[in-house]
Amino acid sequence: MLFRSSAAVCGALVVLVVSVTGSEASGVHSSAVVDAACGKVIVGAASTYNPFKPGKEEGGPRTASGERYDPSVWTAAIKTSLRRKFGGVQFGARPKFALVEAVGKKVIVKINDVGPLKPGRIIDLNERTMRHFDPSMELGVIPDVAVTPLSGDDWTAGPVG
Repeated sequence: MLFRSSAAVCGALVVLVVSVTGSEASGVHSSAVVDAACGKVIVGAASTYNPFKPGKEEGGPRTASGERYDPSVWTAAIKTSLRRKFGGVQFGARPKFALVEAVGKKVIVKINDVGPLKPGRIIDLNERTMRHFDPSMELGVIPDVAVTPLSGDDWTAGPVG
């Protein structure tokens, strides 16, 4: 009975969200709304990284997925302990995507790296993604970021809405 109630509430949320966002022009698949409404949201702080900047502790130019770090695309590194929620994030594996929400903005990112982030942080955004949330790049850390793993691998990374 509890499952039915939970499913009914989730279904109602999805219908409500789809109704509200249906009139907006958005390049996001409608299944993103379902995943965002029913997925397991991870909340914590976000920081930024660029292994090419002097003084950074991060590893070399290759990410855990084997891709070269690119500051101009919509990517992020997830905390190592969350790796399994994003398909393992390993060399040669198909990338997983996440919906990242903070400061009233949303973006879909490709999770292509992992890292032992500082305590309280759950995600490291590359430069382009961080600039979406903090155009001046002065904050350094954004508290209260919500990260929702998205199912499937056919997403287009970038701003939502």
